[in-house]
Amino acid sequence: MNKDKDDIRSLRSSYEQGSLNVDEVSDNPFVQFNRWFNFAIDQEIYEANAMTLATCGSDGQPSARTVLLKEIEVDGFLFYSNYLSKKGLQLKENNKASLLFFWKELERQIRIEGIVEKITPAHSEDYFHSRPRGSQIGAWVSPQSQQITRSELDNRKTEFENKFADQKSIPIPDYWGGYKLKPHYFEFWQGRKNRLHDRISYSPIDPDKWQIKRIAP
Repeated sequence: MNKDKDDIRSLRSSYEQGSLNVDEVSDNPFVQFNRWFNFAIDQEIYEANAMTLATCGSDGQPSARTVLLKEIEVDGFLFYSNYLSKKGLQLKENNKASLLFFWKELERQIRIEGIVEKITPAHSEDYFHSRPRGSQIGAWVSPQSQQITRSELDNRKTEFENKFADQKSIPIPDYWGGYKLKPHYFEFWQGRKNRLHDRISYSPIDPDKWQIKRIAP
């Protein structure tokens, strides 16, 4: 049953679980991210590593989708995809992107903006071979973002299962691999009552120091 506009207007929650202050956060946004991320894992938040990745190609039209964070390095956040997918083609045209983590159970979100670059082929291959065999085959099966019927997809699955049936190690496709988003902006958001949320931002002053500010909700 469709909701009318009055029903939708009345949908709201009061956020009252916690608070966030400038004098409580780490000087380093990566440290602060790890604090919150590890807490989300400890609280058994379902797929705490799920993040919205927003990209924008040369046409200026933003596009967003959920992907999974797979590694955290000292200078960035790693995810993997098909280089020929919509996100891959947009990143080739414009390497600026943003990430959003939202953990509703904790009334928290983290926004991250930065520049995306491909990781090394060796790093991509190492991760590829850590994936379940079915996921490895899936990378070969799916011409991601291209039009396809379900029967064509199923037929391709059978084709590649047969192709690799006698191979212990499945090769990584040359169109598949990892990306690293190297941040130049972080924002940590803690829900508060009456929509007067806490927002703490980080912007770089130099390579080893970040400016930390409270910004209005």
